[in-house]
Amino acid sequence: MTDASPPGPPPDPGTDVALYVHWPYCARICPYCDFNVVRDRGRRQEQTGLVAAILADLQAQRALTGPRRLASIFFGGGTPSLMAPDAVSRIIATARTLFPPAGEIEITLEANPTDAEARRFAALAEAGVNRLSMGVQALDDAALRFLGRDHSADEALRAVDLAGRAFRRLSIDLIYARPDQTPDQWASELTTALALGFEHVSPYQLTIEPTTAFGRALARGTLIPPDEDVAAALYETTQAVLSTAGFDAYEVSNHARGPAARSAHNLHVWRGGDYLGLGPGAHGRLTLDGVRTSTVAHRRIADYVAGVATGAPWSERESLTAADAAEERFLLALRTTEGAPAALLSPLGLTPDVAPVADLIADGFLMLHSGRLIATDKGRPVLDGVLKALLT
Repeated sequence: MTDASPPGPPPDPGTDVALYVHWPYCARICPYCDFNVVRDRGRRQEQTGLVAAILADLQAQRALTGPRRLASIFFGGGTPSLMAPDAVSRIIATARTLFPPAGEIEITLEANPTDAEARRFAALAEAGVNRLSMGVQALDDAALRFLGRDHSADEALRAVDLAGRAFRRLSIDLIYARPDQTPDQWASELTTALALGFEHVSPYQLTIEPTTAFGRALARGTLIPPDEDVAAALYETTQAVLSTAGFDAYEVSNHARGPAARSAHNLHVWRGGDYLGLGPGAHGRLTLDGVRTSTVAHRRIADYVAGVATGAPWSERESLTAADAAEERFLLALRTTEGAPAALLSPLGLTPDVAPVADLIADGFLMLHSGRLIATDKGRPVLDGVLKALLT
């Protein structure tokens, strides 16, 4: 996006509901990961029980929401490409039965490019998955070792070739701002990734959380991330390379080669649509009796399975106030080029012509266009600061 040509208003997600399915198993726990994950080894019986619990949870949540249309399905994790394709198929079929979609919908599954997982791609496509999000993360063997990945660059290239034969839509995840990485190195790596034919790229700046192995290394002083100036230069390199290649940055960390390549599931969430969270630790947002409701499933697999069996799958269920719901919408929507409806300012006690909103507009961090508040090219790189100024 450029500030001179902001997009028009996006479609309203209405009452359609999306599904997020969390599969917590991974072959290896990456040192930067703070997601709800466990090692995959020796858990086949547990996984069978988890699939049954997810299906039962899906049935129970349909009873709560009433009839809705299905907007999209996203299998995340963890590593859902480790799921048995038959389990994926059963979940998709059950979701389609309970929430009949109006037509073809996007069904995304996250995958790692190991040889073992790549051999499943055709079966996963047959199960109903039509969009693969590949966690390649890097195309350099030294960087992959640093990131704790269990695939090589050559394995990634082979997996991409197989994925291209099985799926119409492909997305790639890459991590940048690694220690000692230069803008020139990143530009070269990003260009190599684009040559593989992906229509969607999610470049994430390495974030070091204190509870991870990287967080502990940072505390010991054995891991030194790039300083702010280098990180900013790497961000600018990302924007320049992808823009030149014809990708639009429709969200801070998501770039697509045209509107059709954008993630329909993520857009549904960023636009404030309802979605069911299924699986251990999964978050959901539902409109129940006219009230926006936040749900969080039990994190431990055994607790989630037991909770589903007793009708209590959630560790948290909270009815959001109008102000809380509006603030959450801003936190998500301002990351996108669509921005947030200016009408959401009212529940927060704000107006466009009074500080802090007026100041952020006057300073060029935000703009008001067609009844929407949108982060500008100047505001997007410092969006955390913009949101802090706006919402505190």
